[in-house]
Amino acid sequence: MLKEEVCNYGIDNVGISGLVAVILDCNIPDKTMSILLGKNLRELAEMTPEELMALPGIGRAKAIRLAAAFELARRLANTMPEDRPSIRSPENAAVLVMGEMRHLDREHFWALLLNTKNRVIAREVISIGTLNSSAVHPRELFKAAIRRSAAAVILVHNHPSGDPTPSQQDIEVTKRMVEAGNIVGINVLDHLVIGDNQFVSLKAQGLM
Repeated sequence: MLKEEVCNYGIDNVGISGLVAVILDCNIPDKTMSILLGKNLRELAEMTPEELMALPGIGRAKAIRLAAAFELARRLANTMPEDRPSIRSPENAAVLVMGEMRHLDREHFWALLLNTKNRVIAREVISIGTLNSSAVHPRELFKAAIRRSAAAVILVHNHPSGDPTPSQQDIEVTKRMVEAGNIVGINVLDHLVIGDNQFVSLKAQGLM
């Protein structure tokens, strides 16, 4: 019935429960479906295959299938169109991440990787931390940048509190990244701290 509905009305007209059912081949016990739909979309996307397999009616194959679907969605979100405008200001960079980052409940440290024309090549998740910190090492940042042949990077991380005021640790991390970038020949152009629909540019504040 569900597959016929998708064929007749299109995948974009099917609700979350229908999409999950289609991915899992529709044979899911009502109890398990209730558990899955009791979570919001982000919680569902963050479930590991092991957590999914613990639910009745979901074996290894179905768990991996659902996890793979969410991983594809994450990679699509990280893919920047070829015609992405050049980053000319902190506002240009902030608009690319604000919509998603402002709602994260843990600190995420991301990097916007740029080519020689300051066009965004990709967005990389460098680390995911706790409510008030995100440990990050230059090695992880520049490994991603070198792999993508980036000429420059813009650092971005969020404050789940909603207050984008940079901490002393934020300033120290930025300086360490700038120094490492100078060594490997990849410029760190800015570091944005994202709050609730507001941000601070460390470069604009003269903190880097």
